[in-house]
Amino acid sequence: MENQIAIIPSPLGHILLTANHDQVTEIKFIGDALPLQAATTLLLQEASTQLQEYFEGSRTEFSFPFGQQGTPFQQRVWAGLLDIPFGKTISYKTMAIRLGDEKCIRAAGTANGKNQLAIVVPCHRVVGTNGALVGYAGELWRKQWLLEHEAKHSGLATQSALFA
Repeated sequence: MENQIAIIPSPLGHILLTANHDQVTEIKFIGDALPLQAATTLLLQEASTQLQEYFEGSRTEFSFPFGQQGTPFQQRVWAGLLDIPFGKTISYKTMAIRLGDEKCIRAAGTANGKNQLAIVVPCHRVVGTNGALVGYAGELWRKQWLLEHEAKHSGLATQSALFA
């Protein structure tokens, strides 16, 4: 079976979902460049529903199957992203320390940037050491929106309260 796609609406523009026969392999912002395309498989329908629940503020974790190809190091970084609680952030430096080597900060940042599963693998929850919004493939305004959305729905009031 070849990959299936859906293009769904969101408050941040259209989102492209790609799935193979057993997992979602890509979630990315595409603006409004392509027309909406309804999910045609149960997996894409479930992913679409869960993402809409996230945007409505009623979902903080995702349970549909997802995965992406990457090096063992990238897989470790992405697994670490899943450990950042909803509504919290960590710095790139903290991410590197959690990986066991503060010196791998650039490599960890690069791996973070190669994440193909926006929102679900929450790379948007990684910020600069001083709390600054830096580096986000989906554009910084979307990162800010996602962090504010999560702070609002987690009960955290300010950006400074976001650090995990």
